[in-house]
Amino acid sequence: MCLGNICRSPTAGGTMRALVRKAGLEAEIELDSAGTGSWHVGSAPDERATAAAASRGIALEGAARRVRAEDFKDFDLILGMDRQNVEELRRLAPDESARAKVRLLREFDPASGGRRSPGVSDADLDVPDPYYGEGDGFELVLDHVQAACAGLLAQIRAGELP
Repeated sequence: MCLGNICRSPTAGGTMRALVRKAGLEAEIELDSAGTGSWHVGSAPDERATAAAASRGIALEGAARRVRAEDFKDFDLILGMDRQNVEELRRLAPDESARAKVRLLREFDPASGGRRSPGVSDADLDVPDPYYGEGDGFELVLDHVQAACAGLLAQIRAGELP
């Protein structure tokens, strides 16, 4: 989950979908992407994000939507792109069980050290929002997301996660 659901979360969704497809786990792993805000509901993924992902062979699909209460029931994990999104998702969660499903995506990046490592703060695990930036922001998002999604899939396959 990210703010508007047109950059970071569709990039993560497309990246994870590609990894899941390659692993032959499409029937076992359900994925979706949403935002905490409603600014872009119905919009396609950002053209810059789509172009950056396509350059790495990743397709970004779908239309932006806002996170729903049912998402906390329907999914085992709710992954936020940054601490602001995680705070909002935990605020939206209907109960403690749902709040426990909310994590930062980059916790799963083996190179990040994860949140449980000493000296690693949530801020160190943010996927930066490239929307208003210039330069290689979308490439940096892809770097972070690809590493985290690979780590997440490895943990799922190892039975460490639901």
